Amino acid sequence: MTKGIDAIKGPIEAELKEFERHFREATRSQVSLLDKITYYIVRRKGKQVRPMFVFLSAKLCGEITPSSYNAASLVELLHTATLVHDDVVDDSFERRGFFSINALWKNKIAVLVGDYLLSQGLLLALNNKEFKLLEIVSTAVKEMSEGELLQMEKARRLDIEEGVYYDIIRGKTASLIAAACGAGAASVTQDEEAIQRMRVFGEKIGMSFQIRDDLFDFGTDDVGKPLGIDIKEKKLTLPLIYALQHATPSDKRQILTLIRKYHDRDDKVREVIDFVRASGGMEYATEKMYGFRKEAFEQLHQFPDGPVRRALEELVVFVTDRKK
Repeated sequence: MTKGIDAIKGPIEAELKEFERHFREATRSQVSLLDKITYYIVRRKGKQVRPMFVFLSAKLCGEITPSSYNAASLVELLHTATLVHDDVVDDSFERRGFFSINALWKNKIAVLVGDYLLSQGLLLALNNKEFKLLEIVSTAVKEMSEGELLQMEKARRLDIEEGVYYDIIRGKTASLIAAACGAGAASVTQDEEAIQRMRVFGEKIGMSFQIRDDLFDFGTDDVGKPLGIDIKEKKLTLPLIYALQHATPSDKRQILTLIRKYHDRDDKVREVIDFVRASGGMEYATEKMYGFRKEAFEQLHQFPDGPVRRALEELVVFVTDRKK
């Protein structure tokens, strides 16, 4: 049975509480408008999955240090900056049940807030001489941008293959979870092998996490995400890629035409969803998702057993078995 997120936080509960104070301090500004917006951001924070990966990875590799709090704040600042910018790019007015920054304060302010958070993250690392952490997290932000742009490029031509799909999700999603785990390890040890092992562990989880998210688009029980959003945005995800690869030439042409010309019509999007569900695309993507999770466990099980490792195992199960 999958444990709830609060139960998994046990070994790092004190650290997460202290982190909240660190993060609020890192977002403060003398400009009252900016401080008001960053306070709103702090209040509507999500499940804190990335800081959890930072602290659990740190505890797995050593003892929590001030550098661990810097690592968690740096990851969360840059992650939040990308979310604020993503909402502008996607013209999205809601996130996690709250109004997005651009919905409340318009695009221009949202872009500047994202820039501010990004610069605060860079300064946090530089002021504390956390050059290794800065390298790890800056690389992730670069890869996230490349992954998103690669997806946009491929959405125009609808010519994506399975290998390219993995390149996209490795960049846009897995890179930041990899950075969280790598930065956590780097905050307590200089053992490059341990840091790299945790980075790979995080990457494998990120791959599983994104495939789970893509599966929601085609409908599972208790879905938190509306059906067909990716299809409406002409994103080719793993279940659809598999379905197209195993379709007859005429079926493939028909489905691609629906996506290209009728992606804004609910009835046509439903046709694509039904096609994918009938093709075995859901089962194939689920199998791949659990394959990446197995690879993550193989990395993790090279560390000694104990409460921290078990909490990480439970967190991996939580993010891959989640219902929304």
